[in-house]
Amino acid sequence: MRKRILGFLTAALLATTALTQAHAQGKAQKEQGVPAFSSAFKTREIAVNGTTLHVRVGGTGPAITLLHGFGETGDMWAPMANAFARDHTVVVPDLRGMGLSARATTGFDKKTQGQDIAQLLDTLGVAKTQLVTHDIGNMVGYAFAAQYRDRVTRFVLIDAPVPGVGPWEEILKSPLLWHFRFGGPDMERLVAGRERIYLDRFWNEFSATPASFSEAARKHYARLYARPGNMHAGFSQFAAFDQDAIDNKAFMAQGKLEMPVLAVGGEKSFGPTMAVVMRATATDVTEGIVPGSGHWIMEENPSATTKLVGDFLDKN
Repeated sequence: MRKRILGFLTAALLATTALTQAHAQGKAQKEQGVPAFSSAFKTREIAVNGTTLHVRVGGTGPAITLLHGFGETGDMWAPMANAFARDHTVVVPDLRGMGLSARATTGFDKKTQGQDIAQLLDTLGVAKTQLVTHDIGNMVGYAFAAQYRDRVTRFVLIDAPVPGVGPWEEILKSPLLWHFRFGGPDMERLVAGRERIYLDRFWNEFSATPASFSEAARKHYARLYARPGNMHAGFSQFAAFDQDAIDNKAFMAQGKLEMPVLAVGGEKSFGPTMAVVMRATATDVTEGIVPGSGHWIMEENPSATTKLVGDFLDKN
């Protein structure tokens, strides 16, 4: 009985802590001018695959799942999520070890994280979903779609390559992608306390216009990435790319994805290359471009991005 009471109290304390963090984050977003999720959304901490994901869920209707990338968290999707929640159930997790999800030290290969998403949707009672992803989210989303092909009805990938797919080896040669190989035992120590300096490089160099990634957003994300374990998770996402490429080649050997795919590039970033990547591994690929945008599509042109994605998801 004593163990049961202690277990109950521990669970209650964890739930209260998570709710307090989520409330504080939402308040900070509003105060700083960072787009916030509407009152239709509730936050949950959901145990999956040996870790716990911080998840925002809102709306009713067919499901849409939004997966973020490095340099941001699920918060990036707030404007799109609010629009889609009018007639969809929208699921927006922070990826393993990132944002407000639980601290994690392992499991950053995308095959494992694809399983994270499957278990998350199982817990929410979502059998099938439309999938919208950006950056590292593309890689997690592809691993999810490739492992659970009958669960993804439409798939939108935005402005980042997928390890081992299409012109991956050529893309790796770009000097702009030096961070793909940034590693070693001291990398976390070098960046500790300097997260904003490190992240500013990406926000500046991958934007069409750096000022479009607002100071409010920079402060918000730098604070989240400074949380214990979050930079470890970020670095580990990149460190897993070699294994991801092996896993993805095995997925491709099972056949191409057959659900409709929209491959979106920022006009000043990956552009039409996204469609080239996805045609190597999917049978039904539509090309999309976010005008006037670099990599950070939800910071640089959220309205055009939301319309482009929404029009594709609404097709019969």
